[in-house]
Order: sequence, then structure tokens, then C-alpha cells
Amino acid sequence: MKRLLLVHHTPSPSVQAMVEAVRSGASTDEIEGVDVVVRAALAATAVDVLDADGYLLGSPVNLGYLSGALKHFFDQIYYPCLEATVRRPFGAFLHGNSDAAGALRALESITTGLSWKAVLPPVVVLGEPGKDDLEACWELGATVAAELGSV
Repeated sequence: MKRLLLVHHTPSPSVQAMVEAVRSGASTDEIEGVDVVVRAALAATAVDVLDADGYLLGSPVNLGYLSGALKHFFDQIYYPCLEATVRRPFGAFLHGNSDAAGALRALESITTGLSWKAVLPPVVVLGEPGKDDLEACWELGATVAAELGSV
């Protein structure tokens, strides 16, 4: 069975709603052979990353950047996972109040350095997530899971 690791930092109800939508999409009954493992960014380890076949990453945008928790996650796993996780698929979702450009640049820089393969462009929600935003999160989870499993 393939393993999909969902790493998130959820300090707000908005990000929590996005995490739940992503998790729901990744766990849909139509996709078989994928185990979704959820870890808070401050608890996720290099072992979690090495044991996974793909990744979903979620963060609030704080002061125009990724949350410190998600950045800490990347700092901890970068070198131990650099060679072993090349070309693994991932998807990301971000929530901000006004601007996510800096967070997107950081996410792209880090995942490019890791040589991970984006399955879809990141889902970026500014303000309160609406129905369409949560559907986009669901689709992100389902699409990354489908990349690993069989539909």
C-alpha cells in the first residue's frame, strides 16, 4: 500500500477546514491502495517523509511567508530526505488574509530543492474559504492520492 503524508500547521478554523477538505479528497473511496497519514508540521519527522510515497503540505501565510512550523518541518527533513525523495509527487495549500506571494516563492524554492514533483498548482485561499475553495482542496487531495493509487 502506498502512503500519502499530509503535513499541516492549523492555527485557525480556516486552515483546519482546508485540511479536512484535503484529507477527505485524499481518502475518497474511489482511490484504492493509498493510506493517508496526517502529521502536524511540528511533529512530522524525516522518517515520516522517507516512509511516504507522496506529500500534501498545508500552511497559513504568516507575514507573507510560510508558517514557522512548516518551515521548521522542511529544515528538519531537508538533508535526510534530499536524495531519497527525488521526484515524489506533492500538492500544497495555503491560507492567507491578503498576500501569499512570498509563501508561494518559498514553497517553490524548497520543493524544487528537494526535487519533488507538483501534481497540481498550490491551492491558495485569501480570506475565509468558500465552497469553491474547499472543493479545490478536496480535488487537490484526491488528485495527489490518485497519482499514488489506483482509481
